[in-house]
Amino acid sequence: MNDHSSLELTILMPCLNEAETLAICIDKAQAYLQRSGVHGEVLIADNGSTDGSIEIAQKHGARVVHVPIRGYGAALSHGIANARGKYVIMGDSDDSYDFSRLDSFVAKLREGNDLVMGNRFRGGIAQGAMPLLHKYLGNPVLSFIGRLFFSIPVRDFHCGLRGFNRDRILALHLNTTGMEFASEMVVRSALAKYAIVEVPTTLSKDGRSRPPHLRTWRDGWRHLRFLLLYSPRWLFLYPGLIIFAIGALLTFALLPGPITIANGLTLDVHSIVAGCITMLIGTQCISFALVARRYAAARGLLPTEYALKRYVSPLTLERSLFLAGALLTAGLVGVVRCLVVWSDAGFGPLRYGELIRLLVVSGTGIALAMQIAFTSFLSAMLDIEVRPPSEPARIDNNTFQ
Repeated sequence: MNDHSSLELTILMPCLNEAETLAICIDKAQAYLQRSGVHGEVLIADNGSTDGSIEIAQKHGARVVHVPIRGYGAALSHGIANARGKYVIMGDSDDSYDFSRLDSFVAKLREGNDLVMGNRFRGGIAQGAMPLLHKYLGNPVLSFIGRLFFSIPVRDFHCGLRGFNRDRILALHLNTTGMEFASEMVVRSALAKYAIVEVPTTLSKDGRSRPPHLRTWRDGWRHLRFLLLYSPRWLFLYPGLIIFAIGALLTFALLPGPITIANGLTLDVHSIVAGCITMLIGTQCISFALVARRYAAARGLLPTEYALKRYVSPLTLERSLFLAGALLTAGLVGVVRCLVVWSDAGFGPLRYGELIRLLVVSGTGIALAMQIAFTSFLSAMLDIEVRPPSEPARIDNNTFQ
């Protein structure tokens, strides 16, 4: 056990005042290592325990690392960085997961998979082990969103028992410090095209007498927030396209004149105004999607290659400005037309609705042109390459000759 470089497995447990159950979890993990013959260690990432958990861990043969930052994600990140095994299997230290039955995880890791997720719905959930709200709403909904947004073949997105190749996970440079770390690991692994599989696992009622650290609504929102922020397509692009299409359909259908649908229900100028506002909102959402995607790629949060890139790449600054210019010109022509008609009337009052349609649509065209132009410049700023601070500037000796 002294040759740290040859360790195959680290069994990692985050810990914050888990004195009631920590010894049981460590003993089960040690028993698994002895029974299976896997060369490994048990590592406790302590997050500031004051109830004797550290002494218990050391007494039962586990190695302890002290985590200076509070949070579930912070504890796991620090533990992964300090793990000595090629593979890491992590799980909560509340005795809800059975660390003596890790054979399927190790087998899948040895096959070359990068991330092996436990599936509690396939393996079995003990009575009272998972709140009904989590079991029938929170976990299924968030797992569905994860599969929809990122095409992840996982049906239990938030199972706390999972194994992974340590070097591959470290290469992702995971950032979150809270409970959403669980989502970040799966999402970033999927975006990096890692091999992800699931194995059945069981969930038991935890052995603590105190409430769990997990807070249903707060942590559920943090998971959902993370999923949305890592998917500009679903957060901005798709809603923006739908909103813009509805607004455009309403606006151009009513541009020639009012439409009576049925029973005297008539759509007129007010509906055109609503349609134009809707188009502006949709355009703003689409703009956010393009800028957010480029920013995330520049920061290394999302891959630089993505499905819609072949449609986005042709939208250079110059082409976008040309489109903005065309819209601006069309809008100004409409406004001038309205001014001419008003001038012919001696700049007096006009009949209701006579020029409102053309004026509103023209004004909307001008607003869209400005949005596209400013968004294009902002997007272009994100593409500016910045020399690393450590790289010296190159001076051409012929410059001043």
